[in-house]
Amino acid sequence: MKRLLPLLAVALFHTGGAQAQQLGPNADGPVDITADELEVQNKACVSIWRGRAEALQGQARLRADTLRTVFAQKPGAATGTGACGDLIRMEAQGSVFYVTSKDQRVRGDAGVYDAQSETVVLTGDVVAVQGQNVLRGTRMEFNTQTGEGKMTGVSTGRGSAGRPRGVFYPAKKSESVAK
Repeated sequence: MKRLLPLLAVALFHTGGAQAQQLGPNADGPVDITADELEVQNKACVSIWRGRAEALQGQARLRADTLRTVFAQKPGAATGTGACGDLIRMEAQGSVFYVTSKDQRVRGDAGVYDAQSETVVLTGDVVAVQGQNVLRGTRMEFNTQTGEGKMTGVSTGRGSAGRPRGVFYPAKKSESVAK
């Protein structure tokens, strides 16, 4: 128990530095991270969350097998407890899901949330879904402030496999005229 208390204090300190960043559009408040296991590397200002790891902020969610959070070292601070400041990035590996609302979600093999540029980049077999609409590619970059994104593939040119592909469904028109 004696060794557990300093680890818990460090883990709480690490997650507390993430409050100023925005994980998704209109997300604010603290970033809440949970997982089956937590490893804290004080000297490196790194926390590794393993086993169904999930970071939440408002409606935004970043979920993966492993989340590695990297924090800035405070200028002039000694290494160890108290030497780490704000969140720099979260690196997600394995079964990555990024959700910004109940009808918008993206999955990929790996992902990185960069707190300074407020972007999320997913790579691998990337599938973005909004309602019934589906977009596929190998790399998607999403700006968490503006909501704008970019999807790329592994090849170019008409007829080439591996280009970004989208399937979009038109909104159904309601019958406004009674017969």
